[in-house]
Amino acid sequence: MASTSKTALITGGTSGIGRELATCFAQDQYNLILVARNQQELDQAAQEIKQQHGVEVTTIAKDLFKREAPFEVYEQVKASGTQIDVLVNDAGQGQYGTFDTTDINRELDIIQLNIGAYVTFTKLYLQEMLGRGEGKILLVGSIAGELPGPLQAVYHGTKAFVNSFAESIQNENKDKGVTITNLLPGLTDTDFFNKADMARAKNVAEKSGMSVAAEVAKDGYKALMAGENRVISGFMNKAQVTVSNMLPDELVAAKVHQESKPLDDNESAH
Repeated sequence: MASTSKTALITGGTSGIGRELATCFAQDQYNLILVARNQQELDQAAQEIKQQHGVEVTTIAKDLFKREAPFEVYEQVKASGTQIDVLVNDAGQGQYGTFDTTDINRELDIIQLNIGAYVTFTKLYLQEMLGRGEGKILLVGSIAGELPGPLQAVYHGTKAFVNSFAESIQNENKDKGVTITNLLPGLTDTDFFNKADMARAKNVAEKSGMSVAAEVAKDGYKALMAGENRVISGFMNKAQVTVSNMLPDELVAAKVHQESKPLDDNESAH
């Protein structure tokens, strides 16, 4: 059985980068609390992880589109008496299309998930960790937050928030025993693009330069454990951010737009 009683709470832990991060923690004998919407997917992930690594896995099915959901998760965990040693904010979604044609209610949900849930979980657990003088927080940002994102305007905006938010709270809390790490993946081969209705985008359909979720998770896990502030996963993504920082935003926006155009080139189609 688990040789340690350390526990990591992971949002979006049933698929993609979140699921791979769960594996990284389980390999190091962390007990896990996985938070996602679908109970069936949670049960399956929990069963696989328990069988492979022999750690305890608790699941909490919550819809993080709802503003009160992170508070409810926090209260439920608190009531169980479990101390969260590591918080992983991973759950995130996007929506593809020109901003004038996309669904505003879906976008408000995405803002709540990608920003609201991150901010709420981070505040609640950061306060606890500061009280103890130790703890770790991993924010899954994105290189999307470093680039303008035509056809994914709201998603890129939410990730720009996460990247800026991370830098601010890292500075506020340095030398207080709590590590806050921002992981910036690029295009990664996950279910994200199906949920974003983005499978027909050129760069997604061609899988050009796409990262493997397991590699991204390893990069993030390593950086978190080493106490690093930020890690851009993948050489090509590092190069893209470096080049983009040197170019005018208008040029970067045009390039991103070109790369993510739909193969059928009908941008407003749904």
